[in-house]
Amino acid sequence: MDTLVNYIIAFCISLIVTLITTPIVKHIAVKYGFVDKPDHRKVHQSLMPRLGGLAIVFGVIAGFIYLKPQIPNIVPASIGALIILAIGILDDKYTLSAKVKFIGQILAASIVVFSGIDIDFITFPFGDRIELGTLGVILSILWIVGVTNAINLIDGLDGLAGGVSAIAIGSILAMSVLNNQFVIVPLCIILIGSIIGFLYFNFHPAKIFMGDTGALFLGYSIAVISMMGLFKSVTLFSLIIPIIILGIPIFDTFFAIVRRVLNKQRISAPDKSHLHHCLIAMGFSHRKTVLIIYGIGILFGFSAIIFSTSTLWVSLIIIGVLIIVIQLTAEIIGLIGKRKPLINMIKRMSPNTTTTRMREK
Repeated sequence: MDTLVNYIIAFCISLIVTLITTPIVKHIAVKYGFVDKPDHRKVHQSLMPRLGGLAIVFGVIAGFIYLKPQIPNIVPASIGALIILAIGILDDKYTLSAKVKFIGQILAASIVVFSGIDIDFITFPFGDRIELGTLGVILSILWIVGVTNAINLIDGLDGLAGGVSAIAIGSILAMSVLNNQFVIVPLCIILIGSIIGFLYFNFHPAKIFMGDTGALFLGYSIAVISMMGLFKSVTLFSLIIPIIILGIPIFDTFFAIVRRVLNKQRISAPDKSHLHHCLIAMGFSHRKTVLIIYGIGILFGFSAIIFSTSTLWVSLIIIGVLIIVIQLTAEIIGLIGKRKPLINMIKRMSPNTTTTRMREK
């Protein structure tokens, strides 16, 4: 009971500290030029202060000081977070190159992974176990860097990255409790409290953006806590759980890469074909678009929980259905441009289509 009370207090502390510090950070951002300028890719039409993620960090630190959780490898994870934070702050001010940010992210991820937060081995459904060794190190670094950037890529609408992150962390929290992985529960609670406090200022119409300071920090935090709580040493199918939880940023990033490769563009090249851009292009308002994506995020979270408690065959069915739904959604709203391979295949298989073709002949 005392533990639950402490968690509630820590949540409130994180939320309140973020509420108090966000206006202060906003003032600093405006004064020292941490502002986001509107351009053809962005939805906002006026200068907006960035650096809001710093207030989230203040909330996390306050909650952490109160709880003083005993978390293995927290020192290297914190050092990595400081590197990510520095990259975000510098990028919000000077707009760093993709190469510089990538090198910094690799450094932060390497510190975490070589401290022991990695994927050691995989156990297959029929009992075979494979020690991953160096491959596990590489996969772990790629996971941290990938999720860090995925959250950053969806930070295109007021409250979007923050809300999606809170939903993902909430799902990880639920999964951790179900699997008796209580070590990351304090971090999840503190992060959620801080994000909710910031969303008061960041939900549409936003008064401040979290900037790369916030998006990179949240992405990094989600990647690290998912490794601490969901797949340190895992079965093959439990590897999929964090991917499902982070379905929106991961698949939005995946389709962005596919789209740019097919269009012969640089992978890091920006565009206006992300999920939120496509929904707005379909006629949804700013607020409705964000709420729709929140709903999709919650659906992914529930799917992950059901997946984790299901038998092997039910898990396979869930994976298959999710893949089809994701691909269909991507084609319908135009996430991969005008290419619609699955829809075209369904049309070819449709009896009505076949009948129409016969009549035309």
